[in-house]
Amino acid sequence: MAEAGRRVRVSDDEAGALNAVERKQLDIVRRFGTVGALLLTVGSLGAGAAPVFNPVIRLPVFNLFIRMTTVSLAIGFTGVFMIVVAWLALGRLSRPGRERVVSVPQMARTLVMWIAPLVFTVPSFSRDVYSYLAQSEIVARGMDPYTLGPAQALGVDHPLTQGVPTIWRETPSPYGPLFLTLGKAINWLTGDHVVHGVALHRLLALIGLAMIVWSLPRLAKRFGVSPVSALWLGAANPLVLFHLVVGVHNEALAIGLMLVGFELALTRMAKVTPDGPFPPWQRGELAWYAIGGAVITLGAAVKIPAALALGFLGVMIARRMGGKWKHLFQVAGGLGVVFLVVLTACSFGGGLGYGWVSTLNTASTIKSWLAPMTALGFGAGGLGILMGLGNHTDAAITVARLFGAIIGPLIAAKLLLDSFRWKLRPLTGLGVALGAVLVFGAAVHAWYLLWAALPLAAAAGNTRFRTAATVISAGLAVVLAPTGGTFDGHIFVLPYAYLAASLATLLAVAVVWRRLPWPPARRVTTGTP
Repeated sequence: MAEAGRRVRVSDDEAGALNAVERKQLDIVRRFGTVGALLLTVGSLGAGAAPVFNPVIRLPVFNLFIRMTTVSLAIGFTGVFMIVVAWLALGRLSRPGRERVVSVPQMARTLVMWIAPLVFTVPSFSRDVYSYLAQSEIVARGMDPYTLGPAQALGVDHPLTQGVPTIWRETPSPYGPLFLTLGKAINWLTGDHVVHGVALHRLLALIGLAMIVWSLPRLAKRFGVSPVSALWLGAANPLVLFHLVVGVHNEALAIGLMLVGFELALTRMAKVTPDGPFPPWQRGELAWYAIGGAVITLGAAVKIPAALALGFLGVMIARRMGGKWKHLFQVAGGLGVVFLVVLTACSFGGGLGYGWVSTLNTASTIKSWLAPMTALGFGAGGLGILMGLGNHTDAAITVARLFGAIIGPLIAAKLLLDSFRWKLRPLTGLGVALGAVLVFGAAVHAWYLLWAALPLAAAAGNTRFRTAATVISAGLAVVLAPTGGTFDGHIFVLPYAYLAASLATLLAVAVVWRRLPWPPARRVTTGTP
């Protein structure tokens, strides 16, 4: 028996339900996060990445937020800070090894409470959704979005073109054929109505998020990770809420399809060890591998990074067959056929063909300091200027990006090999490989990190990873402004908004802290000598 007062570490299967005090704590944490979501929604009216023809201008009372730039941004940042604080507090109640943890249904209800207000936000943190609408309109008109940008195809005066950031108005679409086919259907329904179009694209993002919520706990259980912890670090992550729900990024649909496909493929897979035994095929096992591979390919037809999941799924199937090289090549051939058939159906079924292959590098048009290789190029170019060698920044960036384009895939290949040799969990390898390919890529955005974070949330359960992921997620969540840009030359308001939001959040935390119930202190009884 453990000593009195000593913390006992228990497995997730043995963890009990929250007691009355902890349920009250959870209730307060939920409400705190919900208030934050409501504040972010209100702040987005004046500080979000609103469309050019902003309908809020015509709404009495609500249009005041457009005129109060700093106030709106402060309200939005307060909502951001409160959501992050609530998420961190929720993590305390879902930490693996606790005697009592939040249940999966409780976590799901918390997610619903936080997401519900965010569904009504003005798109924030990015303006990509307006590019989705313009590029989908090009498809709806029967033109090729992989050779024409919105300005050439629709005209610079078209209302959908005007919502697209200037840098992207003349660039072709980098998105897969399935996504643009879905976008074409949305444009058929909504026409040039930006608000309705954004609403339906957000619905697509919510469908993708529902897939993530469905698959994460199931994959986590398969790989020996706490399902509740996976949901907390994955689906409830502020980066997911801010960039997939509020920002309406199509990563939600692509990652959702990728994770669902991975889970479906494992439905009938027998558990094996490196030494066997390797049982014969189970009934329906091959069919589920094909179904899972097809769903993953659908994710790749939204955004191509999802295709990497087929490699790690193939490693798992090859290991289940016996773990020999001939098995790996056989599986690669089978999944390759599935990939080509489904991708061809998506490409030509929507009338778009394979033009998307030539536009996969469109994101390299921008030079972002968040991309390590681009930052390295900037640094090398600046050093050359200081040394009097001239300005060769563009050449340095090109060389650095070329290096990144080599090292990222090499890391992914090494992880595939390690997974095949049983040195690494394949889902862990997938997360790290996606992170390596994207981080060493030409452009990096905060939402790109979700490609790595979500698979790892279901496969990497150690404390060190959880801590690092928590710090990175919380840090990026509070650093990025919801404006989707530099606030049109008004970046000087950001320090004031940050300060006001920080003070408001500290006040809110102080008020809530006094209301939080705490378990009674343990009484220590000293024995009589």
